[in-house]
Amino acid sequence: MSIKAFDLVPAIERIKLMSDKAKTQIECFDVCGKNLYIGTNDCFVIHYNVEERTVGNGPKVVFHNEKQGHKYLAVKKPVIQIKAASALNRIMVLIDNTLSLLNMFDLEPIMTGAKVKGVTYFCINENPTNGNPFSIEICVALKKKQIQVYTVTEDKLMHVKDVHISEPAISVGVDGSFVCAALLSQYCMINYETSHTQDLFPFDSEHSKPLIKRISKEEFLLSGPSALGMFVTSDGISQRPPLQWSENIVSMTYVHPYIVAMNDEFITVHSILDQQQKQAIPFQGGTYLGNFDGKLFVASGREIYALVPVAWEKQVQALLGDKRVTEALELAKNANKAGLTRDKFLKIFKRFQQQAAFIEFSEGHLEEAMDLFKNSQVDVREVISLYPRLLLSNCNFTRSVPPLHEMADVNQLSRGKEDLLKEYKQFLCTYLADIKGTGTGYKQEIDTALLKLYAEIDSPELIPLIAVDTGCDLKDSVEWLDKYRRYNALGLLYKVHGEHDKALALWVKICNGEVEDESFEGINFIIEYLANLNDHELVWKYVDWVLSKDQENGVRIFTDRPTTEPPSERMRPDTVIDYLHRFPIAVITYLEYLVFQKKLEKEKYHTHLAVLYLDAVLRLIKTNNVKKEEMDKARSKLRYILQMSNLYRIQLILGKAKETEMHAECAILYGKLEEHDKALRILVHKLKDFGAAENYCLVNSHGKDSSFRKRLFHILLSVYLDPSNEQKDSLVKPAVDLLNSNVAEFDTVKVLQSLPENWSVSLVSQFLNRAIRKSMNNSRTTRIERMMSRGENLQVKQNIIEIQKEFVTMNDDRMCAVCSRAFNDTAFVRYPNGVVTHVHCAKNKHICPVTGKLFSTKRS
Repeated sequence: MSIKAFDLVPAIERIKLMSDKAKTQIECFDVCGKNLYIGTNDCFVIHYNVEERTVGNGPKVVFHNEKQGHKYLAVKKPVIQIKAASALNRIMVLIDNTLSLLNMFDLEPIMTGAKVKGVTYFCINENPTNGNPFSIEICVALKKKQIQVYTVTEDKLMHVKDVHISEPAISVGVDGSFVCAALLSQYCMINYETSHTQDLFPFDSEHSKPLIKRISKEEFLLSGPSALGMFVTSDGISQRPPLQWSENIVSMTYVHPYIVAMNDEFITVHSILDQQQKQAIPFQGGTYLGNFDGKLFVASGREIYALVPVAWEKQVQALLGDKRVTEALELAKNANKAGLTRDKFLKIFKRFQQQAAFIEFSEGHLEEAMDLFKNSQVDVREVISLYPRLLLSNCNFTRSVPPLHEMADVNQLSRGKEDLLKEYKQFLCTYLADIKGTGTGYKQEIDTALLKLYAEIDSPELIPLIAVDTGCDLKDSVEWLDKYRRYNALGLLYKVHGEHDKALALWVKICNGEVEDESFEGINFIIEYLANLNDHELVWKYVDWVLSKDQENGVRIFTDRPTTEPPSERMRPDTVIDYLHRFPIAVITYLEYLVFQKKLEKEKYHTHLAVLYLDAVLRLIKTNNVKKEEMDKARSKLRYILQMSNLYRIQLILGKAKETEMHAECAILYGKLEEHDKALRILVHKLKDFGAAENYCLVNSHGKDSSFRKRLFHILLSVYLDPSNEQKDSLVKPAVDLLNSNVAEFDTVKVLQSLPENWSVSLVSQFLNRAIRKSMNNSRTTRIERMMSRGENLQVKQNIIEIQKEFVTMNDDRMCAVCSRAFNDTAFVRYPNGVVTHVHCAKNKHICPVTGKLFSTKRS
């Protein structure tokens, strides 16, 4: 899992002070901008100016250093710690258990007595609780069992807080109000504001050096037992797995996303993301390393080196080269991206994702590859180009430079394994279907590739792909569909590209059995297609073939045409009817459409349809062994149009019907001629259908006044009672039933006058009782209506009298209540509430124009 994260570059190769014989050793150092301060074992503080430079085309990083000065502190003890505070122009030095301040530039001590004694360790609070920009907070560990907090200014160390602890502290780290302290035998977490102390875990100070490093807000990294690096929060818990370090770690630091640690032989680099070691750099005699505002420096006894980060892009590229996709992308997302805009980073990151996608693809990790292809918005042609012949033949696409992968095609990846090749093709189907219509572009390339894949694997998605918003290239697709015999799909493709004649010719071949394609819906599809086709010349080219196959459905070519279609001479009803004469079923169906659906009121259409219905009945009459159901259906259709329509030539139909004694039809026709007596005589004497005779009267009087209905029923009654009829005695019962019918209407006097003298009263008693009751009811109803009218008349008279009782005084002083002007003529309007206005000011006589009171709901 190794990776080259840092290069070790010399920053200060040899420290020279008074002479080469001086045995000066580096004890500690600090970097602030270009200023590097070194604390030595022989009580010197040395100031260098260190500048990072790049040389060559690489570029290679080198450091130029120049000594600025040094200061001997004259206590003959090593400098234990040194920290620079640029905001104060001061450096803090811990020597001989005394913390003091020096000037940052001339290294002279601050003479105001700013010192703290008995100090074993101190650290700066990088997350101070006060907001003063001209001071810093530090935490100090004392030799006694105490921790102190100070605020440091240019010339003072101001005491803020004391915290008592159970043992002296060896090392401390601070964040906000939380102090993580290494005591003699264990670590603890202290809140110096509340003085609350929480024990963490023990350590062996004799065999390991306790180290504390702030990682993030309220989180610290500690050197634990068994060479473990333990992450601890201010709550005393760990939210990350521990690091497995080498033994005898002497110093550590953190630069995202790496933890850098040093022992007496190596500098090791671990990732905070997965806690794995990424790099090990041989380095002997190391004393201290640190992160100084993003720059890492490490010191041995006589030299100082910089750990220069290898560009994160190179690190990611190296991981991708080793096919460590997850690790590479995780590093890219969490790397230090200083100096990059968001857009530039996203551009770089997407390219890494694209490379990772092709790596996963080549390894057969298709689900992971799918997600990466989508997220990285890879040029879909890069993917399609891996599949031979799926890219458009006229596509001038060339693969990315520099290349995203080194694959030739999927045949190379599958190595002749058909199952694996099938998986790769299914992957492409799914991928293209998912990104289709998502705004990725290259619609034609996507649709054409999908068509080829669907055609090859005989996918049910092929037809929907072509039928709905397809962008498939015609030339490439025709070749592919023909190769795999997807003829119906090919016809649909021709349709989409406006090649209607080719599409129809292909579908006709399928229907004729010249080629096979089970996905084709059959002749009904062609009929529907022709019905919606605007090219009438092409429609007529195929009509004859369709009608020869199916007359009843074929006529839908003319009946199901779009309502928005403009009128055309080729589609005029007369033109269609003339053509359809060769197809008897089709012409009848078309005339039914004109008459019953479009409701065209043209005599020739109605007559033509009636004649065809009549001819059909006549043919059945002349045919032997005709089923009763078939005859009844034919005669029912004829009777319906005869009864429903008033536009056909009645005499023409009647002449033909009389020749074959079609009595029911003749009765309907006589009714149309207002020859009701003849019609009813046929129903009574020829058909002996008394119910039909009664229904005839009802149907033919529908929508007319009562007198007409009475006339029809009287005609029917006279037919029953006709004295010249030889079988008049057999019609007595239907005559009496008619008189007693609840739906029949008669003039009672005329009935009594027409009844035979030999009929008894009891025979017509029911009729007489109903007539008497009806007469009495009419009389009483009339009286009630007359009395109600008299009452209403009296009420109106009373209202007039009441109104006339009140008078209105009109004089020269009377003004209109609306316009406040005088009345110039005698006409005026007075409302019931007494308001008087001009006639033209009274816009609504039912609403007072002054008060808005409503007097009536009637409109003006």
